[in-house]
Amino acid sequence: MANAHNLTPIDPADSLSVTLADPTAHPRQTAAAAFPVETAGTRIRQALLRSAKGMTGLALILLVLLVALLAPMIVPHDPAAQILEWRFAPPAWAAEGSVTNLLGGDNLGRDILTRVLLGARVSIAVALIVVSIASVVGSLLGAVAGYFGGVVDAVIMRLIDFQLAFPFLLLALIFMAILGPGFSTLVLALSFALWINFARVVRSETLRIRSLEFIDAAHSIGVSHSRIIMSHVLPNVLPAIIVIATLDIALVIIAEAALSFLGLGVQPPTPSWGLMISEGRDFLHDAPWMVLGPGIAVLLTSIGINLFGDFLRDIYDPRLQRL
Repeated sequence: MANAHNLTPIDPADSLSVTLADPTAHPRQTAAAAFPVETAGTRIRQALLRSAKGMTGLALILLVLLVALLAPMIVPHDPAAQILEWRFAPPAWAAEGSVTNLLGGDNLGRDILTRVLLGARVSIAVALIVVSIASVVGSLLGAVAGYFGGVVDAVIMRLIDFQLAFPFLLLALIFMAILGPGFSTLVLALSFALWINFARVVRSETLRIRSLEFIDAAHSIGVSHSRIIMSHVLPNVLPAIIVIATLDIALVIIAEAALSFLGLGVQPPTPSWGLMISEGRDFLHDAPWMVLGPGIAVLLTSIGINLFGDFLRDIYDPRLQRL
């Protein structure tokens, strides 16, 4: 009788059908078959299918990722080829345009569509590397500050406060002005300017988590501090880290374009959306299509990432809107 009280109530018809199919089935297995548990992945998929914002953002992100992966195979021309006939060639929809150059040609006779497609690889690579470095460093420092408190917390938070005194892009500019332009310097500068976003959020979540009972239980059985942080604290703040990382990818893409526009980012002849906009700014009156392609690429990519990031924020932790 004691076991009978622990059984989950099920529909007798469902129980009978499962038992007839398998006479050896345990009643708990029968109950599990009648009432399947909804996993987190299933819940997110269902929410995504109901969210126009999430679906639109995901579609744009997948489009940009697909272009970045397949760009070397789908580009119509050599990105560095300078053909005199293509110099300031109008796009295909213009009166004198041609399908040979769908987005037209630039001031050096290079195909703009080819360079826009390959520019996606640079922007996505910079964004993923920067966010990966910043999320790891910031999350670890934030977890350490929130978990230990005291002097450790004070030192890390004062460093964050000092860095917050400088705007994000200005801090990256100062960093790159000291070390010089280039891909590696760009990654380091943006990572250094971005880690505080993760540290602040993770610290606030760690302060809440460290007072919960399962942390006390881990202390009572002698689990080390490092293992508690890695195995108990960080996994519980992972949803917040995912949301911040998704939103910061769009921030990094825009920052990379801005720094490349100023000549401090990716250097020619490597295609970069910001560099292409910089090269076309002197020809806006005569050849506005030089900035149209890379400008739309930056816009659509940022919109897609922000839409999907907002969807994840609503799903995982709506409180992040107030942080």
